[in-house]
Amino acid sequence: MTGAGFVRARRPEQKEQRREAILAAARELGAESGVRDVTLGGVAQAVGLAKSNVVRYFGTREEIFLELAAAGWQEWELAVEARLRAEAGEETGTESGADGRRTRTVSALAETLDERPFFCDLLSHTATTLEHNISLEAARSFKYAVHGVVLRLGALVSAACPELSEGEGSELVQAAAALAGTLYPVASPSPVLTELYEADPELAAACPRMLPTLRRAVSALAVGLPALRDSGI
Repeated sequence: MTGAGFVRARRPEQKEQRREAILAAARELGAESGVRDVTLGGVAQAVGLAKSNVVRYFGTREEIFLELAAAGWQEWELAVEARLRAEAGEETGTESGADGRRTRTVSALAETLDERPFFCDLLSHTATTLEHNISLEAARSFKYAVHGVVLRLGALVSAACPELSEGEGSELVQAAAALAGTLYPVASPSPVLTELYEADPELAAACPRMLPTLRRAVSALAVGLPALRDSGI
């Protein structure tokens, strides 16, 4: 990722290449050490640029990771869509009933999130840090990207699990992502907590595991949303 022999990008394709290099460096650093520990200076060093050159493409560190978060939402959408479409043709016997449909839908949401730790890390930082210190345009672009994914996935979830309306499907998608962002840092403890859990099995047992906890919580919501439909809650 070093940038020996740096020359300023002038043509549009060169600028896009430089932009993609910055995103790739931030993604790699974030996956290695966690989003929280990646600085703008670290990203600049990884691509062989000065910080002042990086901000020509992204105004702040947060804007870099917010764009990666938007891409993560879109990648998650494709993964869930592939799972739901593949499983739609596998329904047989009692597995095609409401419980089977709901189980497969919940598993598609939860397992594809669990398979994406970097995305879950981004989700854990989105509201607390990544949506701060950004431009209005960066905020608008991110929110429209997420909104589109939520609506499209909500429709897919409703089609796979007709007990849920499209609105409820979107609500389930949003809740699954929010839960993943909340659970990920808890289920991925720091070195100090890892040492503590190794020394104290009772405390370790109380630490939630990512996938089982996420699956149960999303399943409970999938069951509960239709029940609340006419309650006014």
